Amino acid sequence: MLPVLLPKIVKNTMWIRFICLLAIMGCTANGKVDDTASQRETLPVTTLITRDTILAHEYVADVQAVRNVEIRAKVSGYLDKIFVDEGKDVKEGQLLFALNQEEYNTELARAKANLSSAVAEAKAAELEMERVRILVDKKVVSTSELEVAKAKLAAAQARIEEARSAQSTAALRLAYTQIKSPFNGVIDRIPLKMGSLIEEGTLLTTVSDVKEVFAYFNVSENEYLEYVKSRQRHPEKVVSEVSLILADGTGYPHPGVIETLEGEFNESTGSIAFRARFPNPEKILKHGSTGRIRLANEVENAVLLPQKSVFEVQDKNYVFVVDASNTVQTREFKPGSRISHFYIVREGLKPGDRVV
Repeated sequence: MLPVLLPKIVKNTMWIRFICLLAIMGCTANGKVDDTASQRETLPVTTLITRDTILAHEYVADVQAVRNVEIRAKVSGYLDKIFVDEGKDVKEGQLLFALNQEEYNTELARAKANLSSAVAEAKAAELEMERVRILVDKKVVSTSELEVAKAKLAAAQARIEEARSAQSTAALRLAYTQIKSPFNGVIDRIPLKMGSLIEEGTLLTTVSDVKEVFAYFNVSENEYLEYVKSRQRHPEKVVSEVSLILADGTGYPHPGVIETLEGEFNESTGSIAFRARFPNPEKILKHGSTGRIRLANEVENAVLLPQKSVFEVQDKNYVFVVDASNTVQTREFKPGSRISHFYIVREGLKPGDRVV
């Protein structure tokens, strides 16, 4: 505890309140003023120092699967079979649903018959062209007849290509009745049941790949600058680890890594979105989970000020500073971020200042 000499002249209401407080503290139980209290008071004083510290911020996180794909029907028909259940793991290429195939089998058979017919027509046109060629060589018919035969053969060959394309389309539509998983993942809700009439584009379910997840969170511009400057001061740190707090308040056991951030700030919120990747071997995290991201930045030579030393007047922050003659003076300062019970001083105070 350091002795503090109070100033003799009070020029503002703030000092008046402070003197009144000391006067009240010096009063005795019967309302009389204690003469010793007016002579000298001792107050706790701390000296500001600088130190390197870790500044942590928390942000609301939106957890999404690395891959989350809607499974939709590419053709219409009745849902014949469902081979999986909701919430089950599936493998890439595993059969999920089957639509009725009768219509598409008929369509494919028709396409095959049309292709066979087109091939036969082309063969007949080719034989006709050869016959006309012989007659032209013998000068029985004119060369124009040969040109007509060649044109007929070309048209027949074009119909073959058309019929072959129709057959491929029919085979593809038939294959679309067998709906398979595009990758390893977890099946979401299946809203339709067997026997339902499915239209083209109908949502059947969703498959989520949750072996890893993305966590998206928005960072204010000031804290974004803190992050960037911290990375610039420590370029040897290639990756930036973050931690995740789950919805129940417990910590997620695996750290994540910030991979990227958006290219521009949101004009309405003044924030920018970060994306972190987390491993998810136990599949605790699901697509659409929530939580809080904890992002830590290293701050060098931070001036730490106890919060209990600060008081506010008209939205401005002040402290009582003790000068070299042990006299108390008020001083305005600008706080930065908070760490536990301390402010990081942005300006207005310096190391070595003594504050009450």
